[in-house]
Amino acid sequence: QVQLVESGGGLVQAGGSLRLSCAVSGSIFSINAMGWYRQAPGKQRELVARIIGGGVTTYVDSVKGRFTISRDNAKNTVYLQMNSLKPEDTAVYYCFLQQRGRDYWGQGTQVTVSS
Repeated sequence: QVQLVESGGGLVQAGGSLRLSCAVSGSIFSINAMGWYRQAPGKQRELVARIIGGGVTTYVDSVKGRFTISRDNAKNTVYLQMNSLKPEDTAVYYCFLQQRGRDYWGQGTQVTVSS
C-alpha cells in the first residue's frame, strides 16, 4: 500500500506564494510519475504539473512560468512551488503517484487565493 500526505495549502492574497508538499510512504518500488491535480468548484479535475522518469516535468499552460514541481528522492517527497498566485488558482490540490499501472492519491489540500 502507498500513502500520500499533502501539506502547505492555505489562504493567500493574489500575487503571493505557497509551497505544497506531498510525502509518500509505503510500498514504493518503481514510480512512473508523481505530480499534482487540482479541482475547483464546479470544474473538472485538471493536471497541474507532473514529474516523470528521469525528472522530465510538464505543466498545464495556465501555470507555466509561475509553478515549479520538484522531487526529493531521499525524502520521497514531491513539492509544488506556486508563485504569482491568481484567484483562478483557487482549488483543492491533490497529489498523485503512478506506479505499476496503479494510481494513488492524497486527501487533497485547499488553496484559496483572494483578490
